[in-house]
Amino acid sequence: MRTGEIQTLRVSRISDFGLYLSDEEGAEVLLPNRFTRLDMKVGDEVEVFVYHDSEDRLVASTETPLIKAGEVAALKVVDKSIHGAFLDWGLSGKQLFLPNRNQQGGVVAGQKTVVYMYIDEMTGRCVATNKIKPFIYNEDPLTVKVGDEVSLVVAFETPIGYRVVINNRHWAMIYKNQIFSPVRVGEKHRGWVRKITEDMRIDVSLQQTGLAEVETSVVKLEKMLTDHGGVLPINDKSDPQEVARVIGMSKKVFKRSLGMLLKQGKVRQTDNGIERIK
Repeated sequence: MRTGEIQTLRVSRISDFGLYLSDEEGAEVLLPNRFTRLDMKVGDEVEVFVYHDSEDRLVASTETPLIKAGEVAALKVVDKSIHGAFLDWGLSGKQLFLPNRNQQGGVVAGQKTVVYMYIDEMTGRCVATNKIKPFIYNEDPLTVKVGDEVSLVVAFETPIGYRVVINNRHWAMIYKNQIFSPVRVGEKHRGWVRKITEDMRIDVSLQQTGLAEVETSVVKLEKMLTDHGGVLPINDKSDPQEVARVIGMSKKVFKRSLGMLLKQGKVRQTDNGIERIK
């Protein structure tokens, strides 16, 4: 029975309070009635998230949490007490606890905070911490390579860019001069590994590189033209900052994407921008 994880368990028996689910070793956990269906029966397999309820009992839920053990996410602070803060992690009637000892920089009710979730060794309960550095590290062997697509969470801002956590495993950096659309701390994005140095520093980009980047950007450019009535107020003579502001891509990628659409006869340039050819 793995606390803090989504797992598939089998219905072992039925009670007035819900269904009891068991793992391969025979350990049981209650799935309360509010999460059951009338057609569920003994022997059925159910995918659930297992955690401790407010009375410290192990329970299962069919709801999908916003964070699982070993993951990083930005969660909203819904309440505070003298012992810590309580975070909305997507489960009804239960919040994730962020103890005072695990807080860093203070948290504010109503705002989001970036946390890592782990399982407390003494109690087996799910616990959040703002102090994520001990859990995220770059050591050989890395689990990513140049060109890989990764999931990322923006952890904090620096003078030169944003420190991000990729695949809930490693630290990486996105530099501000390579960002062409707004980025905020706590956001989730997909990205691509651009560079890995000898000392295990990882650079990532929010855009693909090479031909794949251009092909993706062509699709994006066509969609933006559709969304704006077939007209955009930029062309290959526009300022790079204006291009980034209007369509969220670099001037170089925009020109290559525009070139493909011009070659295909789908658009034409005007003094004021570009327009779709009907």
